[in-house]
Amino acid sequence: MKKMLTRSVVCAVLGMSSLAMAQDAEAPKEPAKVPSADAIRDTWNYFYKGQSQGPVLVEAKLCTEVAKDGPNKFECTAEVAADGVKAGTNVMLWQAYLVPQGDSIEDIMVQTKQGNVVRETKDVKVKGDGWRARQWTGVRLNKPGSWTVAVMRGDQVLKELQVKVN
Repeated sequence: MKKMLTRSVVCAVLGMSSLAMAQDAEAPKEPAKVPSADAIRDTWNYFYKGQSQGPVLVEAKLCTEVAKDGPNKFECTAEVAADGVKAGTNVMLWQAYLVPQGDSIEDIMVQTKQGNVVRETKDVKVKGDGWRARQWTGVRLNKPGSWTVAVMRGDQVLKELQVKVN
């Protein structure tokens, strides 16, 4: 039984990885870093047995475009430039999470601040339906200045990104 379960898990992971590889087919051909067996085991354990422990924010980017179809579907395909964006540009905070299988997380927020003034807070919901839960949240950066976009869970800041608005 244990061997059968292990084979099922391996088959499921290989099936999911082939889907991910198909989505990454257009990405630059950099060799992927091979994770250690312990890292993979920890990830599997968290995904399959980590219910009620919350999400892991793996990546967050400020983007001006998220692909709606094709090999890069749901990926950030145009990041905000290092020199910033023009006021009023459509900007999204793209996020990728690992959420334990079957969990639904509803207490994440995206908060935008201009200087120290909070301009907007939006709720974010993610579900543990697969290995990677992706979400993008539109943010309004409508005035010139220095802005901070933060991903928060309760009062804990998971990630902060700085952006200059011209």
